[in-house]
Amino acid sequence: MNTSHSVELVPCDDPRTLAVDIGGTGIKTMVLDEFGHPLSERLRDPTPKPATPEAVLETIAGLAERSGDYERVAVGFPGVVRRGIVETAPNLDPSFAGFPFAERLACRLNHPVRVANDADIQGFGAIRGEGIEMVITLGTGMGSAMFADGILVPNLELAHHPFEDGKTYEDWLGQRSLEQIGQDAWKAKLGNAIDLLRRIFNFDRLYIGGGNARLLDTAKLPGDVEVVANVSGLLGGIALWTDLNGTRLIRSPNAEGAHCLLEPRVVSSAAERQPAS
Repeated sequence: MNTSHSVELVPCDDPRTLAVDIGGTGIKTMVLDEFGHPLSERLRDPTPKPATPEAVLETIAGLAERSGDYERVAVGFPGVVRRGIVETAPNLDPSFAGFPFAERLACRLNHPVRVANDADIQGFGAIRGEGIEMVITLGTGMGSAMFADGILVPNLELAHHPFEDGKTYEDWLGQRSLEQIGQDAWKAKLGNAIDLLRRIFNFDRLYIGGGNARLLDTAKLPGDVEVVANVSGLLGGIALWTDLNGTRLIRSPNAEGAHCLLEPRVVSSAAERQPAS
């Protein structure tokens, strides 16, 4: 979650954030106000094939041009990102390994960029900030995140851990498995995964997002499991540019996600938000 040193944040009383959600099949954008509320419509373009760094940057730049004005960028990336540099991107092109994504996108858009795992961002848009909360995203692959009293445990990457019959969670719950074994068997595997995650992590609540979450019958889910809207993967991006990032959540009583803030004191000034040189 690093901001490029070559692009500085211009102080602004009401900074707007371009939120970007990169998926295996689609890249989405939306402009948010300083409290994480939408200022624009959600835009979507297909993820390029092959999804090389330059092709993904080009797609984001095209979406950004159509998104309206903004001063900063928050990106949810489908893989492990440390200090703005990609370590893994299992559902994108292998050339992403070692790519300085935050820096290159900042130079392309001429605005400061912060990047985090897409499931982490989905979580910031969904969690209550109380107890142990987990997030899994079901799409081309599977993302995962965990929070303890609103504090993120970064880069969980549960998807690649062994699950059943010598296969990983992603092997059973990704898009390819859904197409191969069918919805009924896929949902049964998901049920097994939920039971196992509950026994391992003792979560208070599990949130399920991603494109394939739409296939689930919410009435049949356990009481501690909740399906969240895909827009959470954009709304949660505000956490990268507020005091929410890496701290215990400060929430209004009726908020429904980490992006819902009512007290201006939660969001520090533009100058305070700039990283130390």
